[in-house]
Amino acid sequence: MLDEYEKQKKRRTANMRSILDYGMGVIIFLIGLFFFFRDKFGKITLNEQFPPDSIDKIFGAFCVVYGAWRIYRGYQKKYFR
Repeated sequence: MLDEYEKQKKRRTANMRSILDYGMGVIIFLIGLFFFFRDKFGKITLNEQFPPDSIDKIFGAFCVVYGAWRIYRGYQKKYFR
């Protein structure tokens, strides 16, 4: 009985962490795309105050890679191994 409860608890925890990884991965991925392609957007106030430069592209690339890794980690669900 106790062993079955522990298995259910681990499964629920893994599912919640997986959902969190998917959600955060998508958000970080989209932020990375925004910073990477920020110079392609039209007149937004952020571009007028702070013009895009190479640091934005580097930060965008890191965010895209990290977001993709979070999505992959949510897909794997290897939290307790």
